[in-house]
Amino acid sequence: MARRASSFVCQNCGAVTGKWAGRCESCGEWNSIVEEQTGGVGAAPRQALARKGRVVPLVGLTGENKEAPRISTKVAELDRVTGGGFVRGSALLVGGDPGIGKSTLLIQAAAQIARLGHKTVYISGEEAVDQVRLRAERLGLTDADVGLAAETSVEDILATLKSGPPPALVIIDSIQTLWTELADSPPGTVTQVRASAQALVRYAKTSGATVVMVGHVTKDGQIAGPRVVEHMVDAVLYFEGDGAHQYRILRSVKNRFGATDEIGVFEMTDNGLKQVANPSALFLGERNSSSPGASVFAGLEGTRPLLIEIQALVAPSPLGTPRRAVIGWDSARLSMILAVLEARCGVKFTQHDVYLNVAGGLRINEPAADLAVAAALVSSLSGVALPPDCVYFGEVSLSGAVRPVSQAQSRLKEAQKLGFSSALAPQANLKDGLKDMPSITGLAELGDMVARIAAGRSSEAQD
Repeated sequence: MARRASSFVCQNCGAVTGKWAGRCESCGEWNSIVEEQTGGVGAAPRQALARKGRVVPLVGLTGENKEAPRISTKVAELDRVTGGGFVRGSALLVGGDPGIGKSTLLIQAAAQIARLGHKTVYISGEEAVDQVRLRAERLGLTDADVGLAAETSVEDILATLKSGPPPALVIIDSIQTLWTELADSPPGTVTQVRASAQALVRYAKTSGATVVMVGHVTKDGQIAGPRVVEHMVDAVLYFEGDGAHQYRILRSVKNRFGATDEIGVFEMTDNGLKQVANPSALFLGERNSSSPGASVFAGLEGTRPLLIEIQALVAPSPLGTPRRAVIGWDSARLSMILAVLEARCGVKFTQHDVYLNVAGGLRINEPAADLAVAAALVSSLSGVALPPDCVYFGEVSLSGAVRPVSQAQSRLKEAQKLGFSSALAPQANLKDGLKDMPSITGLAELGDMVARIAAGRSSEAQD
């Protein structure tokens, strides 16, 4: 009788160890290592499973290039993120917090594709068919011809899909609930998630159907399970948002058929998710232009320019170690900006608490926000409100220099569209011939901006 072998696998990163440990050495996660079975009773020897390989033809780099066939969902924001629609034969992974709207978005996309005459299948492993029907009725999608099923067995799902013509779109909600007979581990473990995803990706490549898999996220915001699942699929989309705000951000972090870091903006309403055609107006809708500590950052998310309000509050601290709180930005980068302002510009924050917030709950990862953050901090400390018709963008180096950023022209066009007439930008970007703003001031050093704000304070004092 063959002995059942086992291994210890980290459920966070997929690392395999020979024995159990309280902390994974690969990712540093605690209590994430679980024992999983790697072989069963009567398992066939490896020699019996081996087969003779076949010769694979090799081709050159030159040849006829064909555009990947796509299926447009007629949801402009979703098509923007995917690069123009779902590519036939591709596999996508959609992650997000529970209740953020992943199932709502996908059932709306499935209904739109079904209304265009394409065969669409929605497989739910978490909800019953009646629950999915209730959501579709609430969203007004009952007229769409979408095939529903509540199943968790990968073999049963593939047998159902292969019983007829291949569908154009298959939605699996979610990948963590599936299990396959090829693995002995319980559902949700790394082995089951990896084996189930491999089977679905293989079906997508052989049948030409687009397979969209929903993945849960951990407390750190990463898709739960092994990261190898992200490497197997063609695109990884994150659905972001905050329960306190009505909008949702669909962000592309990997896309073999389109641009990465592209975003789509949706608004959560009683009737489902609605597209936001002008997200800049949404993020600036309730801006108080007369309050110190607020600046407008002309940012860029993928190919889309966005205007975002940066809010800063600098207050005297009663503590020996002042507080530094950040929402929507990198806390380490805030510390760097504070250090540059103190060392290069003489602006002292050592006796003040600093609070920084990106209005609307949006998460910014772009270094071009350095100048806008610095402007908001100096404005709050000095008590001088910044000009309401001015936008800021530029990267700040440790020497205090303002470095150029990419696509400055697109940023200024978006700002001018919303009524902004002036901008503070890096001096090096003026070489690009920026002509879309009536007044553009180039900054070579961060101290130049601090001097401008100080001059505004002096003029207010004289008045």
